[in-house]
Amino acid sequence: AAIGPKNTQLAGEIADGWLPTLLSPEHVADFRALLEEGASRTGRSLEGFDIAPTVNAYVSDDLDAARDLMRPFLALYVGGMGSRQQNFYNKIVQTYGYEAEAKQIQDLYLAGKKEEAAAAIPAGMIDQVSLCGPREVVRDRLTAFREAGVGTLIVTPMAFTPDDRIEQLRALAELAGT
Repeated sequence: AAIGPKNTQLAGEIADGWLPTLLSPEHVADFRALLEEGASRTGRSLEGFDIAPTVNAYVSDDLDAARDLMRPFLALYVGGMGSRQQNFYNKIVQTYGYEAEAKQIQDLYLAGKKEEAAAAIPAGMIDQVSLCGPREVVRDRLTAFREAGVGTLIVTPMAFTPDDRIEQLRALAELAGT
């Protein structure tokens, strides 16, 4: 598991796969370049190398409610995971085009305003790094991950009872065609 540039290169150099968090399928090619750079250090190929991100998911016709389930996790990672100078998740979403928003989320979170930090997360950021919303939206995002070269998708259903988790996993399996 790695998300910073040097650790991503190291994964390409020595590992059989890569387990990122907050991966945007639209940016896999950027990370693949880092993985290839690492692999080249030892003359390795990325043939058979598995890109296996962890992605939070919730299938619901209520898109806003589904997004809201993602907010506390994203606020923690973007706002509070690491220091102001060394938060790889904050830096990652900045590269996705959310520089000002990432800084605001971090400022709020580190000031102890966790709910405000969660509320400050743009819908587009949530949509980019999670699977949430109506079935057709989630199906399209699953396709985006697949087309980006993701081999394994590690899904965390944002459901909090066993029955709800099972329901979410069934919906995701159906949408993935498995």
